[in-house]
Amino acid sequence: MGNMRSVVKMLMVVLFLGWMFIWIMISTNLFKSKWIPKLAKHESSASHGSNDVHCGSELCLFAYPEETNPTSKGMEGKKENGEGDDGDEAIWDSDSHGVDFFSFAKFRSFGLRIGYVGHYCWAFLFFPVTRTSTILPLVGLTSESSIKYHIWLGHVSNFLFLVHTVVFLIYWAMTNQLMETFAWNPTYVSNLAGTIAMVIGIAMWVTSLPSYRRKKFELFFYTHQLYALYIIFYVIHVGDSWFCMILPNIFLFFIDRYLRFLQSTKRTRLVSARILPSDNLELTFSKTSGLQYTPTSILFLHVPSISKLQWHPFTITSSSNLEKNTLSVVIRKQGSWTQKLYIHISSSIDSLEVSTEGPYGPNSFDVSRHDSLILVGGGSGVTPFISVIRELISESQNQSTKLPDVLLVCAFKHYHDLALLDLIFPSDISVSDISRLNLRIEAYVTREDKKPETTDDHRLLQTKWFKPQPLDSPISPVLGPNNFLWLGVVILSSFVMFLLLIAIVTRFYVYPIDRNTGKIYNFSYRALWDMFLGCVCIFISSSIVFLWRKKQNKEGDKESKKQVQSVDFQTPTSSPGSWFHGHERELESVPYQSIVQATSVHFGSKPNLKKILFETEGSEDVGVMVCGPRKMRHEVAKICSSGLAKNLHFEAISFNW
Repeated sequence: MGNMRSVVKMLMVVLFLGWMFIWIMISTNLFKSKWIPKLAKHESSASHGSNDVHCGSELCLFAYPEETNPTSKGMEGKKENGEGDDGDEAIWDSDSHGVDFFSFAKFRSFGLRIGYVGHYCWAFLFFPVTRTSTILPLVGLTSESSIKYHIWLGHVSNFLFLVHTVVFLIYWAMTNQLMETFAWNPTYVSNLAGTIAMVIGIAMWVTSLPSYRRKKFELFFYTHQLYALYIIFYVIHVGDSWFCMILPNIFLFFIDRYLRFLQSTKRTRLVSARILPSDNLELTFSKTSGLQYTPTSILFLHVPSISKLQWHPFTITSSSNLEKNTLSVVIRKQGSWTQKLYIHISSSIDSLEVSTEGPYGPNSFDVSRHDSLILVGGGSGVTPFISVIRELISESQNQSTKLPDVLLVCAFKHYHDLALLDLIFPSDISVSDISRLNLRIEAYVTREDKKPETTDDHRLLQTKWFKPQPLDSPISPVLGPNNFLWLGVVILSSFVMFLLLIAIVTRFYVYPIDRNTGKIYNFSYRALWDMFLGCVCIFISSSIVFLWRKKQNKEGDKESKKQVQSVDFQTPTSSPGSWFHGHERELESVPYQSIVQATSVHFGSKPNLKKILFETEGSEDVGVMVCGPRKMRHEVAKICSSGLAKNLHFEAISFNW
């Protein structure tokens, strides 16, 4: 399996380098002066004079249409249709020697080239947001860790497209062709489609800036749902040939989006909720025993009673190897959506409709590969490390496994936030399960100088159980066991089907129109055909594989349904947290007392990270993981990269989208 993975990875690298080589060569004179004529000649002889060159040499010929030569094929096409003549006359009339014409042509060429560079960004724009990507794991990335690349590419591409638009508006104004902004040429580039795409793009771009995305998330979220319209008008504007150049990442994105839709149609069984004194929630869901995920993974939640459209990612705190039939996430009450969820859970309801997507996370995660582990977390940044510690507990059941020493360094604003540490161990853990775990916790309470003297009922840790509903089902992989393999089947079959349908439509519908009427087939219709057939192929292939896998797993689903319905409903309970009434804890909660005993609490100060990290010089291999505020992540990264302690191996976890 490992050798096959290496071969696939090498093949992907070769294909990627070849793809990048083509992109680079497009901008060279060699490509325009030698390669394009040869491709055009070959295509002309192959198609017997057909004007339809689909995703072939027309892709190359269209790469530099009418940039510097006013008599290029594109301009000739416009003049044959009675378009563009007045503008060219106006340019020539401005200077009898034609000097201004070439100045305007260069200015227009600049606008085109800026658009090309923005298009290059679109070739990679959707890879990072393809959650079930087959590409990202091959290069050691996950969707949540590479989302920043999507943000960067989005900013760059929208800026370049804005410059491209402004340049053409100025060009048309100088040549008295300002109405070209709203032109929809049937045989050439649709300017109106580009204008509409740019308006949508600006709206999405502005609302995705940090000030909107973090403070007005709902505005950002709903505006971003316009991405489908943005893609449609963008593709109509650039045409089918340029669409083919960015097709891979869009094709994979829509496969991922449809499969996520299929998974999200199921209602997930919510087993219980733990309400912490620190305004945090731990929700526990039922899952199939075959669902595997790695530490630091995330799960997307959708609660229709709060919002019909919104999905939010949350960190998984459970271990799939330790908790075979349940999956837990932690939610902090901070935004409007989470506040509403907190109110729902805290009320007297005994059931809640929830849908899930995921889990999504690293393809592999070896928690015991280091001699020592230092986990640095700030506030809710501690939650990914709960899954890491639980995974270590699972590995400790194998007596031959060597476990690393674990130091958890966490910083909280208030003392009651320490209740988050109560989630480190599952509720049904025993003393024997944690006997081999060497865990030490250094907790820092930054905004309080001493432990509060009084406590109240608000400091109780409440556990709430939910009644199973007939439509509830456990979380399971969207394509069942071997999800990655069947995803490859969906991608391959849908793309082959797409190529076949495109060939059939081109040969038996588009080509006869070009040949018999002597006219060029509608430029926009060709792009619409590509998008329509692509969506049809994705729908057919994904649906067939999904239904086939669902039929094969039918017996397993029945057992899972029985398991869900057989869960006993328990009345809500309240118990004092380890940090507030520790002496009143029940005897069976001794593991929780061990957390308190392993924890040193420091008041009124922040952790001295440099001192803490350098104190590990005795260990040969120290893994350093950090999750929390950006300033904390950068400080830890700076210390690890300073070279003063060569045994430190840094890894950051960021969910700050």
